[in-house]
Amino acid sequence: MTDTKDSPFDPRMLEALICPRTRTTLRYDAEKQELISQSAKLAFPIRNGIPVMLEDEARVID
Repeated sequence: MTDTKDSPFDPRMLEALICPRTRTTLRYDAEKQELISQSAKLAFPIRNGIPVMLEDEARVID
């Protein structure tokens, strides 16, 4: 059985995911384990390989 804490994010998921605020595409930041919405200036965390696409869980970026 695989440990879910180490489950990597599958970048192919980017084809189906969009920013919940702007409905635009996202960029994957593998180092920070985040999905970046440049248009909304938000970074959505990836936890246990699962993107958390909630605005109140995202951090604001410059």
